[in-house]
Amino acid sequence: MIKIEADLHTHTVSSGHAYSTVDELARSAGRKGLKLIAITDHGPNIPGGPHEYHFGNLAVIPDRISGVDILKGIEANILDNGRLDLPEERLKALDFVAAGLHEHTGHNLSSREEYTGAIIRAMENPLVKMITHPVNVNYPVDIEKIVRAARANDVILEINASSYSPVKKSQRGIKALDTKLCQLAKRYKVPLSLNSDAHYHAEVGQIETLEEIIKKANLRERDVINVSRERLLSYLYPDRYRKKQIV
Repeated sequence: MIKIEADLHTHTVSSGHAYSTVDELARSAGRKGLKLIAITDHGPNIPGGPHEYHFGNLAVIPDRISGVDILKGIEANILDNGRLDLPEERLKALDFVAAGLHEHTGHNLSSREEYTGAIIRAMENPLVKMITHPVNVNYPVDIEKIVRAARANDVILEINASSYSPVKKSQRGIKALDTKLCQLAKRYKVPLSLNSDAHYHAEVGQIETLEEIIKKANLRERDVINVSRERLLSYLYPDRYRKKQIV
């Protein structure tokens, strides 16, 4: 089983349907040996989600809590034409921008072609660093087009452990398609991230539900960006990280 050092998809109480604080997530991550987590609360369009001011004030959160690096980010909602539900000036101030399709967020997308096109246009936004759960039974897409666009725009693609959670009433994931996505990502050299999508602190870093996909896709550590904190940071911030290493 692949072991990760970073979890790039976690939610706090601010998402409206999650149940832990930033400190609780960080402490849980530290106990599990993680070195980094991204706080990626849902964008404002999600029912019960935070106002845009929430993201403007994330700078008050320490960069490290309980020995764990904290990236202050968002899981923005992809809307029509690939727009995101947070103004660009807010997105620019964040450490990490992930984006994904969600229900009840105001988009009018309704077909495989439209879902695929919206995700690709979102990836063309240079601020977007990762697409969350691109495999989603509610939003069928052309997987190969998604992977090729991720390659063209240097975007990470997520394999989402929560999509296969046994405690949820329904699973949004499709293992055969996630396996295909992994295989295509390997072919096109697109970095993958295995994330928990934690909505409760005990879930941070939990990716056990992905074991079957990892085996069938024959994933190796070299295929997964979040197996190493150092590798992840150098990928996300190449200029800043290079300067830091030189100093």
